[in-house]
Amino acid sequence: MSLLEQWPDLLTVQEAAEILRATPAQVVDFIRAQKISCTEIAGKTLIPRQYSENFIEKSCKVCYNKGVEISTPTPDSQETPHLDNCKSSDCTPFQGEIEMAKITRTVTINGVKHWIRASTEQEYADKLLKLVGTQSTAPEPSKHLFSDYALTWFETYSKPNIETVTATTYKRQLTCHLLPAFDGLAVEDITTDDVQRLFNGMTGAKATKDKARMVLNQILDAAVEDGLIAKSPLRSKRIKITGKASQPTAPYTIEQMRYLVQHIGDIQDPIDRAYLAIQALHPLRLEEVLGLQAADIDPENGAIHICRAVTHPTRNQPEIKDTKTRSSARTIGLSALAVPHLPQVKEGEFVFGGKRPLSYTQVRKMCDRIKRDTGFTENITPIRFRTTVLTDLYDQTKDIKLAQAAAGHTTSAMTLRYYVKGRETISKAAAVVDRAYSA
Repeated sequence: MSLLEQWPDLLTVQEAAEILRATPAQVVDFIRAQKISCTEIAGKTLIPRQYSENFIEKSCKVCYNKGVEISTPTPDSQETPHLDNCKSSDCTPFQGEIEMAKITRTVTINGVKHWIRASTEQEYADKLLKLVGTQSTAPEPSKHLFSDYALTWFETYSKPNIETVTATTYKRQLTCHLLPAFDGLAVEDITTDDVQRLFNGMTGAKATKDKARMVLNQILDAAVEDGLIAKSPLRSKRIKITGKASQPTAPYTIEQMRYLVQHIGDIQDPIDRAYLAIQALHPLRLEEVLGLQAADIDPENGAIHICRAVTHPTRNQPEIKDTKTRSSARTIGLSALAVPHLPQVKEGEFVFGGKRPLSYTQVRKMCDRIKRDTGFTENITPIRFRTTVLTDLYDQTKDIKLAQAAAGHTTSAMTLRYYVKGRETISKAAAVVDRAYSA
C-alpha cells in the first residue's frame, strides 16, 4: 500500500511540507539539492507523490542505519543517485516487502485517470514525468460551431414561439446569410471583424440587412447568456450597417382609383369583381381580405368585421390565424360603392375561396385578370390599395386617429410613417404660404 495513499498524485510544495513536517522553504531546499524531484505545470511547482514516498523511505533507512535525525540539507552539486542504483544501505526492503518485479498504479491528472505500469520505481517515475509533461496544460474547453448552435437556438427557442411567416423569414436569414458567413467558425471565435464582413458582403436594401442583424443579435445574446462569450461582437460601436433605402409604397393617383371604380363592371369573373371592390375601397391588408368569411360582411349595417387573417408562409399553403395585432381586430365601414359587387357566400365559408382560402398564386392570377379586363395600365398590387385609401382618408379628414383606427395600427405614428403619403402638391404648398403672408 502507498505510504501517502490519501494524498493527491501531484503535491504542492505546501502539501509536501505538511507531509515532511517541514517548512515550504526547507522543501524548496530539498528540491534545489536534487533530493526531491519535481515538475513545473503552468508555472507551478508540483512534486509527484511517488517521489515524496521515495524520499521518506530513503530518509527513514538512513536514520535507522546511522542513528541520526534528518536535518535540512544545504544545496550541493552532488548528483542524486539513480533510483535503481542506490547504495545497499538505502535500498534495504522494509519488513514484509519483497523485490518488486512489476508496478501498476493509477495517477489522476487534470481530472483524467491514467494507468502506469513499470518494472522499477525509476521507470515508474520516468513514465509519470513524461505523462505529466504531455498533460501540463489543461485541455481547452470544447467550442460550439455556430451552425449547430444557431440551428439549435432556432428550433428550440425561436420557431415554436413566433408566427410561422416570421419563422420562415428567420430561417431564410440563417440559410442565405448567417450560416454561409460563419461556416466552420465556433461561436467563441466570431469577432467584430467577422460580423462587419457579413454586412459588407450583403447587397440590397438596409432593411434586408436589418433582418439578418435581428436574427444574429438574438443568437449572440443567447451565447452571452450561456457563458460562451463575454460580449456580443454585434454590439460593438464599430459595426456599421448601411444599404439602399427601401422604396416606399406609392399610392395610386386619384385618377387611377376613379378609373378602376368606373371599370369594376368590366371584370368578367364575379369573384374578381368582388375582390377589387373589397380590396380597392377599404384599408385592408391582403391577409385580412383573404380571411373574410360570410358573416364578416354586413351590408345592412354597412360594416366589415376583421376577425382573422390568412397568411402563406410556404407561399401556397394557407394558414388561418388571428389578426396581426389586437388592434388589427376591428370593424370598419363598408363602402357603398362595393355593395353591388358583393358575392353570395355560404355560411362559414370564405368570401374568396369558399371552403379553402385563396393562395398567393391564385391572388396573383386574379390581379392579372383584373388588369386585363379593366385595361388598367399599371399592375394591380394589393398593398398599394391599403396605402392609397389611408392616404386619402387622412387627406380628406385630417383626422389621424380615424386613419389609425381604420388601419388597425397600435399607434398613429405607424400610420403616418408608412401609409399616409399626402396628396398636397408643391404648388398647393406654395399657395398656402402666399395666402399666409399676403397683405
